[in-house]
Order: sequence, then C-alpha cells, then structure tokens
Amino acid sequence: MRVSEERELSMPVQPVSAAKAVADRLIAAIAVGDYSAGERLPAERDLADMLAVSRVTVRAALADLREAGYVEIRRGRTGGSFVRQDWGERTAGAVRDLLGKDWDQLEELFDLRRLIESLIARTAAERHTLEDDAAILGALRRYEEATDGASARSADVELHRSIAAAAHNPSLADLSRQLLAQVSLGITHEPFTPALRDMALPQHRALVEAITKSDPDKAAAIAGEHFRITEHALRHAVDRAGE
Repeated sequence: MRVSEERELSMPVQPVSAAKAVADRLIAAIAVGDYSAGERLPAERDLADMLAVSRVTVRAALADLREAGYVEIRRGRTGGSFVRQDWGERTAGAVRDLLGKDWDQLEELFDLRRLIESLIARTAAERHTLEDDAAILGALRRYEEATDGASARSADVELHRSIAAAAHNPSLADLSRQLLAQVSLGITHEPFTPALRDMALPQHRALVEAITKSDPDKAAAIAGEHFRITEHALRHAVDRAGE
C-alpha cells in the first residue's frame, strides 16, 4: 500500500456537511407539505435566518437540491428557487432520518403542543379584547380568501399569532413558536396542502367563533383537535417513507 493510500485511509470520516443537512431538511419539509410543487422557496436570507445557518450554507444546499432535481432556479425580478417535485429519490431517506428515527420524541412534542395550544385558546377566550378580535377576524378572512399555498400559510401564521397575542402572556406565545419549530424541522409555518386546508378551514372558523364569543371550554377543545393536523402530515410522510 502506498503512503498516500495509508494517509487517506487514516483520515477521520467527515461528518455530513452543513449544506447537505440543510438540503435534507428542506427535502423533508417539501415532503410533509411545508412547500409545494411550483412554489417559490423563501429567499436565501430568510432561509438562513429560519434555519440558523449562513447564507453560504443555504446557497450550497439549494445548489444540491437543484442538482438532485427538487428545485429549479429562475432568474429575474420574479425569480428564485422553485420546487419541482415533492417526492424524489432522496426523500424517503431524509424523512426517515429526520422524522422517523425520533418519532417517539415527536409524539411527546405533539402531545405537549396540543396541551399548550389548548391553554392558549382557552386563555384567549377569557382575555381577548375588541382589538384582539379585530386582528383575529382579519387573519381568518385573509386565510379564507387565500388563493395559493404561500398566502394561506402566511395567513395561518398570522391567525395563530393573533390568538396567542389575545392570551396576553408573551411567554405562552414564545412557547407556541418554539414548539412549532421543534415539530416542523425548524420551518416557521404549518404544512399546507389542499387536503389539509379542507381540514383546517372549518376548525379555524369554529376556533375563532369560540374565542370571540368567550367560550373557553369550546376554544380549548377545538384547538386540541386542530393541532393534530401537522401531526397527520408528518405521520403520513413517515409512513410513506417506510413503504
């Protein structure tokens, strides 16, 4: 064996690069419905802030996704990185590694999240003001009128943040955001597909009605059920990855 070969074999195994880790996280996020085929991903700066990595890492991750066929890069004022497919050759492995391996821990987080969101909804129904109601109803209207996944996700985030604000306890609102990040691969919004929207819309309406009409018990019960939707999306992806 040549000396160069000995040196090569003695080198420690390198860990998965940060760029590949981000790429795999985005692959899994696409699989669960955080981003859909045809949709533009957030800008590099926004992804870097969301995932707590550098823009250089995000740029390399997007290049990886482009080579793997998950996104296409369009230039110009309306350009960016657009999702081409929601399930490709690397998807099952990414979903298994990022979600399937720690599923028991995720189950605990799902349970904790339902408990916290039920408490937030109950407290909002007890403490809401007319100003809170206006913000909540406005966000619901924007969700109802959304014509694409991006606008629906944005309105959904606004709605739930408005409800959390109506509880008038910033620590509860912070905990809500932290739990979302923990169960959603660091992505700051819920998964969205037409099927998930069909499930969410009547629950949104019922939840808003319960809060604005000061019905704490009903608001808590609806919230506890509503926050199973993200769990269903992740479970579906894990089950598909295991097939």
